[in-house]
Amino acid sequence: MNVKLRVIPFVVPVLLSLSFVVLLSAPRAHALTPAERAQLEAQLAQVEADQAAAQQALSVAQSKSSSLQTDLAIIAAKIKTEQLDIQKKKLQIQTLGNTISTKQSEINSLDAQIAKNKQSVGAMFRDLAQNDDESLLAIALGNQTLSQFFDDAITLVSLQQQIDTLSSQLAVDEASSTAAKQTLVVKQNSVSDALYAIQQEQKIVQANQAQQQQLLSVGKLSEKAYSTLVAQKKKEAAAINAKLFALAGGSNPIPFGTAYQYALAAQKATGVDPAFLLAIMTQESNLGSNQGTCYLTDTNTGAGVSVKSGKVYSKVMNPTRDVPPYLQITSALGVDALHTTVSCPQSVGWGGAMGPAQFIASTWVLLSSRVTSSLGQSGMANPWNAQHAFVASALYLADLGAASGGYTAESNAACRYYSGSSCSKSSLIASYGTSVMSLAATIQTTEINKLLGQ
Repeated sequence: MNVKLRVIPFVVPVLLSLSFVVLLSAPRAHALTPAERAQLEAQLAQVEADQAAAQQALSVAQSKSSSLQTDLAIIAAKIKTEQLDIQKKKLQIQTLGNTISTKQSEINSLDAQIAKNKQSVGAMFRDLAQNDDESLLAIALGNQTLSQFFDDAITLVSLQQQIDTLSSQLAVDEASSTAAKQTLVVKQNSVSDALYAIQQEQKIVQANQAQQQQLLSVGKLSEKAYSTLVAQKKKEAAAINAKLFALAGGSNPIPFGTAYQYALAAQKATGVDPAFLLAIMTQESNLGSNQGTCYLTDTNTGAGVSVKSGKVYSKVMNPTRDVPPYLQITSALGVDALHTTVSCPQSVGWGGAMGPAQFIASTWVLLSSRVTSSLGQSGMANPWNAQHAFVASALYLADLGAASGGYTAESNAACRYYSGSSCSKSSLIASYGTSVMSLAATIQTTEINKLLGQ
């Protein structure tokens, strides 16, 4: 069982956004007629064809050498591509709305049938008990013949058969209702994910339109003004590339450009979105800054001491669960187990989380071979190595469902990464997922896009 087993602080993490607010609302679900469905499918097919053409135009524009006209063509193509994708998602939401309506009707019908059958089974059980007691009492008192008793017995057998049949049908209906409700949740999450994606794409369109207006204004001046603008963008990208990216666990910060390359490599191995992974690592750094760092001093009890304050802690590392694998890790890496930083404990539980990804030793040894294999390496993965930590986090997040993408999957993966439970478990856990998703959107628009000159 792959559990991160991290100590959950009682302090709410630094939140960049306290809530996920979707500015759009899903259309009211209703069952489509065959004609409406055919029209919707035709519209969706046309949008997908237009989208492919717009993407081709974007690729052609990007292949040309840089100039004002080329940049304007690229931005126009990007705007068109995003607008078509928004239109596509709105049509998909309509299709999902119809599916949701149909599925809800199916669930209502099944639940009504289940309730009716339960009442019937209950009534039959009461009849069975009453007839059984009356027949036994009657024959015992000699108030009816043996023939009458057997007639009653046949009736009882028939009742029992009906009960068995209805009970079997109940089991089938309840299983169908459960499956339908699970499908309904998936479809509802898909609508929420599409609405969130539309919201983010609208922000991108607005940013590209602002850039388009800027280029058009520059174009009215001179080619020299355009060259100055290009130089400014390159300077901004270089500044973002060199900007230090903070890491948890007492690790030295690395350039943002390096962190982004690590995230890209992790995406190739796991499918986890780079901006989402960078948000997770940033959030871990925010938490780690409040945790300080400790040394393990007693391998028998798990006690240790704060590197910063000298405070003695009795629960720096779980002596049975984590100390043995921790000694295995440090021995394989050739580092001093008693002078290598791990996290200090919080108000409850144990410390002992290692490096930028803040994994405990018992979980790290389970991920180690997968980390090194993803990087084409061998031996023990190093939890204090930034690249290894990025890959380990991505692998773990992929195991938690983040690789499928979408707001629901990623936020729940973040919550499970943090606590082992989904976001619905508590408001504290949900706040971590909300913060990560807000941070991921910010990193994408204000850092990654600018780093790429977008």
